Amino acid sequence: MAELSPLSSAEEIIAHLRATGSEQNLAGMARFGINTATALGISNAVLDPVARRVKRNHQRALKLWQSGIREARLLAAFTDEPQKVTVEQCRLWAGDLGSWEVVDTVSYLFAMTPFWRERVEEFAEDEREFVRRTAFSMLAYAAVHLKKEPDATFTSYLPLIELHAVDERNFVRKAVNWALRQIGKRSMELHAPALGLAQKLAAVNDKTARWIGKDAVRELTAAKTLERLAAKTKPGT
Repeated sequence: MAELSPLSSAEEIIAHLRATGSEQNLAGMARFGINTATALGISNAVLDPVARRVKRNHQRALKLWQSGIREARLLAAFTDEPQKVTVEQCRLWAGDLGSWEVVDTVSYLFAMTPFWRERVEEFAEDEREFVRRTAFSMLAYAAVHLKKEPDATFTSYLPLIELHAVDERNFVRKAVNWALRQIGKRSMELHAPALGLAQKLAAVNDKTARWIGKDAVRELTAAKTLERLAAKTKPGT
């Protein structure tokens, strides 16, 4: 089989993936709640070097996604070009999602687009579990990676987090919790309002919101978290 390169086609990459898959890995993936219906049994530790070798290519990413294969879709998200991703593509891919780890990989790509804010709001309103998870995964990634985004952007999403903190579905509640924690850890300015919301949720009667709140309070008040935030506020950091 030819060595993969930036010139490799989607078909060549898929053939490589099929030759690399492991039945043994599939059982391990299932234990982590990964939907293995279309999986070949390849870990991200193996996929990451493949993504680095083939580089980014938007049109090829679209073909990889169309294959429906789990690992090909992960590579599509790893190697697509955020500036070429369209709103319709985001909607189409979000509607195709059926496993949490593909959601989170795609969410990082979506968070790098210029229209990520509108998609957070749109996908949060969607009743489908994995589409709504996409919204809050995007928000978590944006809080970490979009360094130039004003803190006010993330403050504005706290009401959205509060609204959906009562969604008891496992993959939604975990993403809502993740987004709240990442916002609170982004800066000292965001820490107080995020912690305030976490404390509010921790005191409500709804068990899902209470779990989200208590878990976020635990992390946002941890000594390591406070030390990191203090270090960020020092001159020259």
